[in-house]
Order: sequence, then C-alpha cells, then structure tokens
Amino acid sequence: MSLTDSSGSDGRSLVHKVYEYLRDGIIEGELPPGTRLLERELSERLDVSRIPIREALPQLEAEGLITTLPRRGSMVTQLTLRDIDELFSVRTSLEVLAARLASGQAAERASALLSPAFARAELATDEGRQPEIAAANAAFHEAIVRLSGSRLLNSMMAPISARVRWLFRLTSDRDPGVLCTEHRELYEAICAGDTELAASLAFVHVERGRRPSLESLAGVLPAGTDPAEEDGLG
Repeated sequence: MSLTDSSGSDGRSLVHKVYEYLRDGIIEGELPPGTRLLERELSERLDVSRIPIREALPQLEAEGLITTLPRRGSMVTQLTLRDIDELFSVRTSLEVLAARLASGQAAERASALLSPAFARAELATDEGRQPEIAAANAAFHEAIVRLSGSRLLNSMMAPISARVRWLFRLTSDRDPGVLCTEHRELYEAICAGDTELAASLAFVHVERGRRPSLESLAGVLPAGTDPAEEDGLG
C-alpha cells in the first residue's frame, strides 16, 4: 500500500498518516504484541521514506503502544493484566473528573458535542457492527474529555486514549447493549448539568467494566510484574 497516493500533503500530515496506520494496526490486532517495527520494512510497505516513520514512533511509544529497547529497536507492547488494572484505576480518576467538568458546561454546548458521538455509538450498537462499536464507544468517552474544557485534563488523557481504544477492542465481547444504556444515562446527566449524578455514573460505569474485563483477558494476557519487584524492592 502507499500512504502518498492521495496525499498532496505536507510532511507533517504524512507523519500523522503513518502514526494512524500503525496505531490502528496495533489496536485492531493486525500488528500483534511483540511485532518488530523495522523502519526499512515499513518504508517499503507504506511507500514512504524512513523519516515520517522515525517521527511517528515516539508518539506511539508515549501512548504505550510500542516499546523501544536498546539494540532491538521498536516493537508492539505486550499488555499485561496489571497494565489493564492500572488503566482502570487511572480512568476512574480522570474520567470521573471529566464527567464532572463536562456537566458544568452549557447544555447547548454539551448536546452539540456529545450528541454526534453518542448517536454514532448507539447506531453501531443497534446494528451490531463490530468492531465499530468499540471505536465509537471510545470516541464518546473522548468527547466527554474534550467537553470538560480543561486543557490539562485533555493533555493528561491524550496518551491514555489509545490504550483505552485498545482495551475496548480486546474486550469487545462485553454486552454492547448494557454499555449503550450506561452511556445514555451518562450523556443525559451531563447534558442536564447534574454534576454529582454525572460523576457517580462515570465512576460506576468504569468500575463495572474492571472485573469482567480482567476476567475475559485472564489467560489471554500475561499477569505482569509488580513494579517494586522490577526495581528490586520486592
């Protein structure tokens, strides 16, 4: 394939195309954990120079999607159950804050920003379109963060969003109807400006997903190592 066929674009957008191609490939499982990302091979496959590839890799590493090792280069990260559990812990803090701040926005602005994202997720769920359901649900969560109006919160969530999308894809066997109902309740609370209800619903929504996600991924992902043990403190 070639990323330059329809470009007519500058170098920066080409870097973004390479980044999106690799990110989507990792999230959708086309580039499984442990896959080495060799600049020469990617350059030939995508019909681009090595420069945009070299510039796209650090962003993928910042998002936790790839790992770069000395003398071994970059490879797709192997997620562990510990990583998933930590991700849920971070989400229960940041996404609850996002819902609380988003509910403080004007109702018109909240509806304008969240309605398209929720409608897309609801339609994908009604029509049973996988894996679009996972992507649309992730986009709904991202829309709430944008609606919060907090630049700091948005910058903190940016490197986490890709891992959330990865998680949603890995756990796409969860009941989409239940998730859609929870999203509707959260959407309505935010648009109604009910801060405490929105925060509570966001917390419950994220926490309800922790145990079933870990259970469904047990045996699929390795357990992971305690950071204290890695530092020789265990």
